[in-house]
Amino acid sequence: GGLVRRITEGACLATTMHASASALRTLIKGGRVVNDDCTQEADVYIENGVIQLVGRELMIPGGAKVIDATGKLVMPGGIDTSTHFQETFMNVTSVDDYYLGTKAALVGGSTMIVGYVLPDKETSLLEAYERARNLADPKVCCDYSLHVGVTWWSPQVQCEMEELVKDLGVNSFQTYMTYKDQYMLRDNELYQVFRACKRLGAIACVHAENGDLVAEGAKEALELGITGPEGIDISRPEEVEAEATHRAITIANRTHCPLYLVNISSKSAANIIASARMHGNIIYGETTLAHTTLNGSSYYHPDWSHAAAHVTAPPLRLDASTPNYLMSLLASDTINVVASDHRPFTIKQKAVGKEDFTKIPHGVTGVQDRMTVIWEKGVVGGKMDENCFVAVTSSNAAKIFNLYPKKGRIVPGADADIVVWDPEATRTISVTTQVQGGDVNLHENMRCHGIPLVTISRGRVVYEDGIFTCAEGTGKFCPLRPFSEFVYKKLIQREKSLSAKPVDRAPYAGDVAVVLNTKKDMALHSEHQSRVTTRHSGARDLHESSFSLSGSQVDDHLPKRPVSRVLAPPGGHSNGIW
Repeated sequence: GGLVRRITEGACLATTMHASASALRTLIKGGRVVNDDCTQEADVYIENGVIQLVGRELMIPGGAKVIDATGKLVMPGGIDTSTHFQETFMNVTSVDDYYLGTKAALVGGSTMIVGYVLPDKETSLLEAYERARNLADPKVCCDYSLHVGVTWWSPQVQCEMEELVKDLGVNSFQTYMTYKDQYMLRDNELYQVFRACKRLGAIACVHAENGDLVAEGAKEALELGITGPEGIDISRPEEVEAEATHRAITIANRTHCPLYLVNISSKSAANIIASARMHGNIIYGETTLAHTTLNGSSYYHPDWSHAAAHVTAPPLRLDASTPNYLMSLLASDTINVVASDHRPFTIKQKAVGKEDFTKIPHGVTGVQDRMTVIWEKGVVGGKMDENCFVAVTSSNAAKIFNLYPKKGRIVPGADADIVVWDPEATRTISVTTQVQGGDVNLHENMRCHGIPLVTISRGRVVYEDGIFTCAEGTGKFCPLRPFSEFVYKKLIQREKSLSAKPVDRAPYAGDVAVVLNTKKDMALHSEHQSRVTTRHSGARDLHESSFSLSGSQVDDHLPKRPVSRVLAPPGGHSNGIW
């Protein structure tokens, strides 16, 4: 009843939103429209929250607000596929709620976020989803969707997954191969989750690290007296990510399920993904802002607070060339999406693990800075052009999660989620001026080119000239439909050509051996064998006999054999002298 009530209320909210948006007409004039596949000089006319026209010399009704984008880029708003607002994780709750988090996203040029629902083991997925919706709906400033975590497996979970997909707008399920005894699934459970995802047309998202090895590595580090943030690096080396990545790919391949690997952090894991994609596996990869721009040397910083602020999982890698390598893989579409993985904690919250690194909550910030920093490191750094930038920050995510082209593209009929981007303007990142939560910014004092001048969400100008004008609760939940064509089209075709078929052959007509395959048979066999006792270091005592004077013998059940001449006495001939 609560779910139906909330869906009805959401529909009413959407109607009210559209009614207010219908009075808004906006013309973005003089800019260069950038999509993932092309750039063109064009104006963009918006009405009713939807892009109506894209072109030059447009004929439009009067009364439109005109935004001068001369010399600027007009791009699809960013889609941040990994955010953790108001989420309790490792017994600590992240400091951004859905209002502050989505406000920071819009200020940074992202017009949609995807949050997480992480139910505890043995608890209902539906109830956890309901709680997340109740937290988010009154607060969000931009459109949002939800990944739902599968942290245990049972027939109940399977039924709830089906309801989430068919009725509640979920098309992705997050699983963990780490966080032992909290979220971690075993291989057989992953197999069942992947099969369910495949049947429902959903996407299986996986955080791949070997949870058993991580737990053992942490225990060993603590026994050696390593209690500081460097323990995160020591206990979670690249190889535990690479091993789990290969295992996840194997399970997905065996179940014919599309796989979306999150938080890719290392060269070795990335290489395994590249190899699998080259062999035709249907795999998509998501890395994070921190992993593509920072390395793990901070874990060894003498200031505990500085080191702890960088604690996330998988950890940032010590190899200083890793961020550049991951950025190159983004540029070549080997890794497809860069997200913020925004889970902000204060230093005070991180300090719950001041004497034990395994208790430092995992999480870094980035929802506000993702677009700007990727532009600086990727585009200004010469790794990618503006079209690739749009792909990895928006369009690829829209395609994978079945939002494209309603989102992730500037085209007539699409939602008017747009950012006017100044590629030449600069800003210096600082925790003192950020909107996002947390008391540390990992990119502190970094000077970045490329900033959002105007952000438009469903036709509403929500950020302009440094001023944010959007009330909480004006965002909207976006149901995600299953069977994304971008993901499933190739998979369905492949199944048609590669489906397993039995061999047509004549049945076997020969003899069949008798096999002891029941407990009763095994017990009788064991009882018979126990009658043959041994003594003297295993030699049979020939003084014991199975002969009986009662008239019945132990071999009476055997068929009678013809009389045969004994050619040698028992024990064989002897040439010795007695």
